[in-house]
Amino acid sequence: MTDKLPFCLPADITPEIFLKEYWQKKPLLIKNGLPALVGMFEPTDVLDLAIEDGVSARLIAQKDDNPNQWTLKNSPLTEQDLQDTPRLWTVLVQNLEQWSPELGELWQAFDFIPKWQQDDIMVSVAGAGGSVGEHYDEYDVFLAQGYGSRRWTLGKICDSDTPFIEGQPIRLLDDMGQIIFDEILEAGDVLYVPPRLSHYGVAQDDCLTFSFGFRRPNMVQILDEVADVATGEHALFSPLILPQTLQDNAYELTNESISAIKNELINLLNSDKGNAILTQALSELVSKRQYDLVAFDDELAPDELAERLQNGECLMINPACRFVRQNDDWYINGECVCFNDNELALIDRFTDNDVITFDDLSCDLDDELLASCADWLNDKWLILI
Repeated sequence: MTDKLPFCLPADITPEIFLKEYWQKKPLLIKNGLPALVGMFEPTDVLDLAIEDGVSARLIAQKDDNPNQWTLKNSPLTEQDLQDTPRLWTVLVQNLEQWSPELGELWQAFDFIPKWQQDDIMVSVAGAGGSVGEHYDEYDVFLAQGYGSRRWTLGKICDSDTPFIEGQPIRLLDDMGQIIFDEILEAGDVLYVPPRLSHYGVAQDDCLTFSFGFRRPNMVQILDEVADVATGEHALFSPLILPQTLQDNAYELTNESISAIKNELINLLNSDKGNAILTQALSELVSKRQYDLVAFDDELAPDELAERLQNGECLMINPACRFVRQNDDWYINGECVCFNDNELALIDRFTDNDVITFDDLSCDLDDELLASCADWLNDKWLILI
């Protein structure tokens, strides 16, 4: 088993205290909260990755002749794009854990938050003065400094009525209100920012800032997923049986009829069938990936996998995959997956940050489990390291 990282929290704040007093309420500075991140990447590593095929990246810059005017270019980015940047620029790369399993393992430091709420790890690389402007996000984020330093200021809580500056390609605030935080984060430091809290980060030198994001589905996504799952219930296709009183106007859809239909929907959701539909819908929804998985190797047969393990490689869970457990069911990348008892025990090992070595292969794995491991590897649930 790999060593588990300590939680990314100050020594005097337990996970219980954080969840009660800070989570989605107020910011928290965690000095040297993620030391394992320091030295993992340099700016050139991220810039080289940003121009690779299949990478989701953005180049945000301020014009040299008018720094108040911003520009945005989405991937694919080219080497020429990065050479022609104005003085103030930032490159953002999404889903970095897919390209660096080592980085993905750092999710463990935030396991006091349920994994189904994990979004992705985004990295911001910038030269001195670079930023993405004053803004707010709709999700929770831990901003971890991995290289160089960045000055962060935090201001007011925003809402859906908070105005943005018009005529810009990105969402920018023209007023952050009263500043409640103004600190420079050094490599290893982490700043937790709750949803809708305005913030502004400016690179003090060449720097890398990693955003560990957490978000919940919105109501439109939930309703859409519930409707999708409900289509598998044939009984729900039967027209409703509703009471009807005499109406003055035959053209009118009355409030009483709407209330009756609403009650039927509520009764369904409160029933065993409705609970099963909602459970399946939510489990599928929160286990879906935002980005497609990238395959780095050709598919392996079980004997080829055994040879790779014998040569010193190990199997571990793919940090870019989404594993969600709901009671006795596992949902992986949006689908419910059935396992036998031996497979379940092995999945439990993987999700407990265990790795499978050749010694495990010879002691614990039979041919059937080896074949399962090969299938999971080819499905990109696992990776070889």
